[in-house]
Amino acid sequence: MNNNNLKGVLLCGGKGSRLYPLTKVINKHLVPVGNKPMVYYGLEKMTEAGIKEVLIVSGVEQCGTLIEQCGDGKDWGLNLTYKVQTEAGGIAQALSLAENFAGDSKLFVILGDNIFNMPTKDLTNNFSTGAKVFLKEVSDPERFGVAEVVKKMSMYGNQVQVLSIEEKPKTPKSNLAVTGLYMYDNTVFDKIRTLKASARGELEVTDLNNLYLKENSLIAEIMPENCWWTDAGTFESLAVANKLVNK
Repeated sequence: MNNNNLKGVLLCGGKGSRLYPLTKVINKHLVPVGNKPMVYYGLEKMTEAGIKEVLIVSGVEQCGTLIEQCGDGKDWGLNLTYKVQTEAGGIAQALSLAENFAGDSKLFVILGDNIFNMPTKDLTNNFSTGAKVFLKEVSDPERFGVAEVVKKMSMYGNQVQVLSIEEKPKTPKSNLAVTGLYMYDNTVFDKIRTLKASARGELEVTDLNNLYLKENSLIAEIMPENCWWTDAGTFESLAVANKLVNK
């Protein structure tokens, strides 16, 4: 399968401060998980989804080592290009750097420090407009964007209606975290331009997703119970990721 009207964006920004001192001399996304660098998992999922064109957005820190490691993408059957995020402006700001790369295409976006085993081969087949997010039940939802949902009968099985998404809530309305896997149509860049920085000075992906929610064009799907997902951006979650992939 070749998704000609879908391009991939792998967001590998950030300083990796939560993994210091590992990240003092190595890009966070090159930290090993199992027997390979963290970034490889996202690249493999892009290939599995049938995507050929992928943009890697990297932070300034050790971006050269990331480029050296991943090269032009031929090891994954991909055509890789790179863009540098010169400031820590948040996920939505990093995604905005993909505008010229995207052209008229829709986007399949993965956070570089998120690792999951859900198959992506047919994941993009029914996506046409709006945005799509994937949810997973977690034990510590206060660490993530949390979705309040209503389950509904759907031909797609795990699809749910989102009522609200709240970023790192002190009192979560559910235990459903918004994972680092997204799909966006080409209106995403106009929406990002309307965002205001959050209290921590970043353009939040939760605010972006809420814009799609307000116009009733956000689709949400709960990951199947037999699929796992974790971020690997802290020592605790990195240990979880290693345990999961080594199974």
